[in-house]
Amino acid sequence: MKSRLPLIFALLLGAAVPASAQLGLPPVGGALDRVTGTLGSALDRVGDTAGTIARNAADLARERTARLAELLRRHGDAIEVNAAGAPARRGELLALDLSPQDLARARASGFAALESQQLGELGLTVTRLAVPPGMPLAKAERALRQALPEATISADTLNFPAGAAASAPAKAPAPPSGTGTTDLPVGVIDGAPGPGVGAAAVQGFARGAPLANDHGSAVASLLRRTGARRVLVADVYGSDPAGGNALAIGRGVDWLLRQRVRVISISLVGPANPLLERALGAAMKRGVVLVAAVGNDGPAAPPAYPASYPGVIAVTGVDGRNRALIEAGRALHLDYAAPGADMTAANAAGQWLRVRGTSYAAPLVAARAALALDRGAPAIAALDREAIDLGGKGADRTYGRGLVCGACRAR
Repeated sequence: MKSRLPLIFALLLGAAVPASAQLGLPPVGGALDRVTGTLGSALDRVGDTAGTIARNAADLARERTARLAELLRRHGDAIEVNAAGAPARRGELLALDLSPQDLARARASGFAALESQQLGELGLTVTRLAVPPGMPLAKAERALRQALPEATISADTLNFPAGAAASAPAKAPAPPSGTGTTDLPVGVIDGAPGPGVGAAAVQGFARGAPLANDHGSAVASLLRRTGARRVLVADVYGSDPAGGNALAIGRGVDWLLRQRVRVISISLVGPANPLLERALGAAMKRGVVLVAAVGNDGPAAPPAYPASYPGVIAVTGVDGRNRALIEAGRALHLDYAAPGADMTAANAAGQWLRVRGTSYAAPLVAARAALALDRGAPAIAALDREAIDLGGKGADRTYGRGLVCGACRAR
């Protein structure tokens, strides 16, 4: 286990944010807040300049490794690492579209079928399989793939938020001028927003969900403030220590498609997962626009998912001077930048607080995409027309094709 810890932390793309975004905000509820606090506070004592972060990189890596060890110690009954070293739900594997013959072979190999779930809008059947008693998840994953070489097998890997709220309250900002409004339904995969945010619908897909937390509240409040009047939220965290898992997200996307959303904003990051790749691919084939944050583990981090999936709009963040966030992660492609710092958003209690992270850039782009669709324009074409080129001329790996919604920042 210890030898895997640095690899695991490299995969927790969304859990670390800079000091200005982690000022001891008390948890409002749910495993999301506990996980964010446990992992993200590794940067509490670090300033926001590039030199400071560089000087403290080694210390941060050690702290984050220790904090992950503490997370596994505290929630070892719910979380363990898979064959790739990523955190996942303990004792379970997922199989897609198993045939009766495959299921029989799985049972013969000691894997018990817990349940099969039909994700009808996505055209997927997901079977949860319990690993043999006493077998580590990583070993079980390899064994089941060997027993079912034609099947799609994965652990139920976890995804983490790509930003957090600060503790300094601020006044509620006025709506930005000139952004427009739309009643087109926009979906969110995250934690549940607080009651004051004004979400049109909230559905839970984790134990104890829906349960309001700050991250989901901030994302939903930014969507609302940027003109999306009908925000529907799939809570994939609740109070579950293993919340944010791939199955919960897949179920959330399936529900949002049943609600006929046209745009989905995802400010979560984690490792590649075949269930999520299939689910999001099916949503895009239905014409849904997917917008995802690239995470906050810096440009040297592994590619963030779901932002790295083909067709997903990958969004990074900039500060009030339109400089790329030092901590912004990366994806296999980058489409746009949007405000992600020097701004405010609402927490679950309805307070407006300073926030920082690529989490808060993604909903701004999602709102602009929804407005374009409502006006009958293709989302990508409209975003490209709006994007302001930053950095070197043309698209680049720092800002993508340019800054979107630059006037949307709530100061």
